[in-house]
Amino acid sequence: MDVSQYITQNALILIPVLYIIGMIIKNTDKISDKYIPLILLVFGIAGSMGIIGINANAIIQGVLVTGATVYTNQLIKQTGKDK
Repeated sequence: MDVSQYITQNALILIPVLYIIGMIIKNTDKISDKYIPLILLVFGIAGSMGIIGINANAIIQGVLVTGATVYTNQLIKQTGKDK
């Protein structure tokens, strides 16, 4: 699967940015883990709107980069587990 078919080149920078934001939030005790994807979604959409502009495509790109970030995080966690 080629990610660039779905996520524009301009929005790809948001994936590592959101990953780092997620790690920072994870290390705080004040925010429950179940809210991290929602917070990242807000940051993803806002970041996409900042890069692409305020339109429907930016919202879609924000959702896609957030999904890619959460998926990447889960891949890292699951492949690091011992059986």
